[in-house]
Amino acid sequence: MSDAIPFLAPRADVLARRSQIVADLTDLLPPECLVHEARELVPFETDAFVSYRRLPLAVALPRTTAEVAAVMRYCHRYGVPVVPRGAGTSLSGGAIPQEDAVVLGLSKMNRILEIDLPNRVAVVQAGVTNLSISDAVAADGFFYAPDPSSQLACTIGGNIGMNSGGAHCLKYGVTTNNLLGVRLVLVDGTVIELGGKALDAAGYDLIGLVCGHEGQLGIVTEATVRLIAKPEGARPVLFGFESSEEAGACVADVIAAGIIPVAIEFMDKPAIEICEAFAHAGYPLDVGALLIVEVEGSEAEMDAMLKDVVDIARNHGVKTVRECQSATEAALIWKGRKSAFGATGRIADYICMDGTVPLSQLSHVLKKTAEIVDHYGLRVANVFHAGDGNMHPLILFNANDPQDAARAEAAGNDILRLCVDAGGCLTGEHGVGIEKRDLMRHQYSEADLAQQMAVRAAFDPGWLLNPSKVFPLEGRPAA
Repeated sequence: MSDAIPFLAPRADVLARRSQIVADLTDLLPPECLVHEARELVPFETDAFVSYRRLPLAVALPRTTAEVAAVMRYCHRYGVPVVPRGAGTSLSGGAIPQEDAVVLGLSKMNRILEIDLPNRVAVVQAGVTNLSISDAVAADGFFYAPDPSSQLACTIGGNIGMNSGGAHCLKYGVTTNNLLGVRLVLVDGTVIELGGKALDAAGYDLIGLVCGHEGQLGIVTEATVRLIAKPEGARPVLFGFESSEEAGACVADVIAAGIIPVAIEFMDKPAIEICEAFAHAGYPLDVGALLIVEVEGSEAEMDAMLKDVVDIARNHGVKTVRECQSATEAALIWKGRKSAFGATGRIADYICMDGTVPLSQLSHVLKKTAEIVDHYGLRVANVFHAGDGNMHPLILFNANDPQDAARAEAAGNDILRLCVDAGGCLTGEHGVGIEKRDLMRHQYSEADLAQQMAVRAAFDPGWLLNPSKVFPLEGRPAA
């Protein structure tokens, strides 16, 4: 596809030493933990942002923090860039490698190390999948709250890198609100511990800095995460509206009224039709937009909250209100929502955007998004976390048509600028990666960017960690 987003030029001296670097890594890792043959590198050439791809120099798959540290010490000593990789589900190109880089994948570090129910925490390696934490504690009545749509595959290390969220982040927060500690390997191989099982760590909030760092401050190898007790009950309800604008206005009024459901998810008509055809969840097909509002608590608490939400929805001309009547029906409702990205991939190529806007601007931004996509002669399906204004428009296009692909990227950039201009930001949970890197100047002043890059350089003066990501290539300090 398009090569409109540039990468840093590969370091010629590193490329010239490829054979020696591979030989040295072979001495550091067992054979099953190093990939270097060209055809075996192909699965690592891209992530879920499949528009761009590069073959890495090699792929290291360490099993322990000590092995991660050994690889980092070597790469730091010889000036070899490193691209961290979890499950490769990044939608912003955060794990796409480059030709002079060693990909450091954490898939073999997939053990749950400790379940501490008295303290309501779990200690896990970075390659543990998001959903497996909840599965491990479900029988004891607990769960891990952040639930990205890719939670079956995505890993905790990647979640920390991008500060991932999910449908239930409205009540329980995103990764940063559920992360208590990390073991971090710095660029020179030094291993440090940040935070721990206590709710408040001493000193600077370095956990807050590391969560969302996109693999540029170090390699997270272990994490201590919060466990939350399951609620007494939970009930998702479908609300159908005539238009996206009415649904967006309803969301804003629900939050303005001080009502905080556990989740408010949005789908417009194209998304409803796509998800229903795949999941057969029973979504109404005669509406222009759909909200999935989930409440939890006792039966009396859920009834009271739903009554207030229904009253607000009626003020916005709600056409359909349907409560689920069983656990099976509730699971189907969420299956449709969680399958949205995969279901859309069955009918077209798409770019999934990730901008966040104030709820008061939701209706305006939805309307302008439709106008932007229509201007480029494309289609869009909107499905997103409406409760916190985290939008995920899926721009449909033909990846085999370079002009169509260029139009899709241009439309996506215009939508992200719109989010910023409406008082929002470029990303809610997918990260900046390469996708939004060159829009950072639309969000931040040069002084803002310089300060952020100074913090990054304090951890990695040579800019070896994930070097082509996050910050514009022009204006960076000399490594």
